[in-house]
Amino acid sequence: MVGGTKILDRTKAAELHKLHQGKTIVFTNGCFDLLHAGHVRYLAAAKQLGDILVVGLNGDASVRALKGDGRPLNSQEDRAEVMAGLEAVDYVVIFSEMRVDNLLRQVRPDVYVKGGDYTPKTLDPGEAAALEEIGAKIEILPLVPGRSTSKLVEAIQRR
Repeated sequence: MVGGTKILDRTKAAELHKLHQGKTIVFTNGCFDLLHAGHVRYLAAAKQLGDILVVGLNGDASVRALKGDGRPLNSQEDRAEVMAGLEAVDYVVIFSEMRVDNLLRQVRPDVYVKGGDYTPKTLDPGEAAALEEIGAKIEILPLVPGRSTSKLVEAIQRR
């Protein structure tokens, strides 16, 4: 497996803050089902906000609940391996919940990054509470126009 040492379980993820003391830990999360240029640019921009980039990856069941039947197209193991293979990504942690608030409390990042389809006001209340609890700041990065996994899936289905 490519990137095996970059894919962590939650116990190891909880140790990152201690392991990388004095460094800025940046955290983002998503399904990352069909990786596209928008994802790669987003992750590279997120990495620029600190020293260590941790990606929380939605597990298969939560992707299905969020995106519907037929998703994910790639298993959580394959998606984690692809994420771990990206230069900008330092660590990947798979989480099974619908929301990432518990994982945020475990990883304790300094910066939480979301895409431009969110605002601080539309952030999940549980996630917002976790961020306040751990003292992390939120950064919203603009979406890359014309790049969307859901649109890719729709285009494939039309062909």
